[in-house]
Amino acid sequence: MSQTISITIGSKIRVSRVRDRIPKSLVDLLKKDPSGTVEEFRTVDGKGIGVVVKLNDGSTSWFFEDEITAA
Repeated sequence: MSQTISITIGSKIRVSRVRDRIPKSLVDLLKKDPSGTVEEFRTVDGKGIGVVVKLNDGSTSWFFEDEITAA
């Protein structure tokens, strides 16, 4: 699923959903503040694009492209 708004490195984003199971600590963090900044992109399973996001608490995590929206 591609977005109409271009997401680039340095873009402010919000995590809008999560497809896979993630640790409870990350769930709690995203409930408190689902925003962050795009740091890089990576290929996921040879098909999709993963987005590495630096969250506002300083931690990083990656999400599928369809799990984020522009902030």
